[in-house]
Amino acid sequence: MATTGEKLKERIKELTCLYEVTSIIVNCDYNQLETSLEAIVDCLKKAMRYDEAAYVSLSCDQYHVTSASIIPELVSLKSSIKVFNKIDGHITVGYPTTNFTSEDFLKEELTLLNNVSLAIGNLLEKKQIRENEIAIKRQVERSDRLNILGEITAGIAHELNTPLANILGFAELLRNNLTDENAIRDLDKIVDSAIFSREVVKKLMFFTCEMPQQMGELTVNPIISDVLNLLDLTFKKSKVNYALSFNKENIQLKADSIQLTQVLFNLIMNAIYFSPPNTTITIKVKELAHEVRISISDEGPGISKVNEEKIFQPFFTTKPVGEGSGLGLSVVHGIVKSHKGQITYSQNKPKGATFVVNFPKL
Repeated sequence: MATTGEKLKERIKELTCLYEVTSIIVNCDYNQLETSLEAIVDCLKKAMRYDEAAYVSLSCDQYHVTSASIIPELVSLKSSIKVFNKIDGHITVGYPTTNFTSEDFLKEELTLLNNVSLAIGNLLEKKQIRENEIAIKRQVERSDRLNILGEITAGIAHELNTPLANILGFAELLRNNLTDENAIRDLDKIVDSAIFSREVVKKLMFFTCEMPQQMGELTVNPIISDVLNLLDLTFKKSKVNYALSFNKENIQLKADSIQLTQVLFNLIMNAIYFSPPNTTITIKVKELAHEVRISISDEGPGISKVNEEKIFQPFFTTKPVGEGSGLGLSVVHGIVKSHKGQITYSQNKPKGATFVVNFPKL
């Protein structure tokens, strides 16, 4: 039984602990949260009645902190850490069973433990809110950049169409009036370059959703199979395999068949390009209640954190000069957006990249 003097002393320790915990939380650096949790565990240990013999353990979804590397069997008090009203972890304080019993705890210590658990739960909530705010801000900024780029590229595409048509038209007229073979060869180079430029403009139009669509009911399964058949030689040349799966035999979707083919072609070609030999590209097609989901995963190097926000921007590429225009993924993004769908990227575990395209079932 604790004396009045002992209870008063313990009460001072508890109040000191609460003050220190509050100070730690107020000055917490969310990027070094584990350090703050370690300091809280230390404060809680010092607040216990028999602090030298006490052990403290804090466990939650992302963190595990203890006052000692090895914890013996304990007689203990335990309190739940709740984040947004859901149990995310626990704090346990205790003494070795060899020298202590449950009678050695003061009832005020359980109150202290619950107060500290509540404070930690509030801290973790604030951290999640902050991370969500940062993520939303990045999405908004990225969306704004893509909208601005869309307006710019639409203007460029429209401005280039007319002079390119003139170049091709006058080049054909000149070709009909020339007899010199060298001049004709040079003119053919001009025509080829103009055609190449026109294809770039067409891709820009895809990115800005300016190309006219011919939407219709179609079956996804044979379209994907046809794309894979077209790329069969590319798969063999790169020594890359693929695994294709459907959750239904005939998956229906309202889309532009040519544009859907281009989306699949670009994503699978990218996956092949970055896949090491003797690896497998996994293609999964699922018909869900309100959408059709297509996921394409490779086992390549993946995309670095620095580049994740740039991958859908026009002319951004990680391929060597001459091997990519940087328009593939931006075209895919434009087509998916024009279908009121969504394309997302995530890391494929243990390695590689996964692109998921969701088309609404209109």
